[in-house]
Amino acid sequence: MNFIDERFGSSGATLLRLALGSMWISHALLKWYVFTIPGFAAWLSSQGMPAFMAWPVFLLELCGGLMILTGFYGRYASAVLVPVLLVATWAHAGNGWVHTSTGGGWEYPLFLLVASVVHILLGDGHYALSPRNFLLKR
Repeated sequence: MNFIDERFGSSGATLLRLALGSMWISHALLKWYVFTIPGFAAWLSSQGMPAFMAWPVFLLELCGGLMILTGFYGRYASAVLVPVLLVATWAHAGNGWVHTSTGGGWEYPLFLLVASVVHILLGDGHYALSPRNFLLKR
């Protein structure tokens, strides 16, 4: 028995992909324009994490977000970004539940982690730029 609505399931996956990709891009740009990469590196260091990870995390978030947004191997990008969300959840765990708490809480990164896993399981939905979509339509 199929519990996923066959009429709207792929549309739901598309909306999830667009929202998740936009979120990753906006968080990368926040690090670039607001916190700056040196500022993000200092924050990582203050959390006991290696400062040199600032650039790789920024690039992962930006490139991964673009891949998710466009559906170009988007579910793979979500899988690669899962460790970033695990670390973000851990880094914010001591700040409490609500992400608007001082320092940001852990519920938002955890929600995004779950949304990423759902994206991995559901796929990219309609209008994805996946090469598979183009090969199947010929």
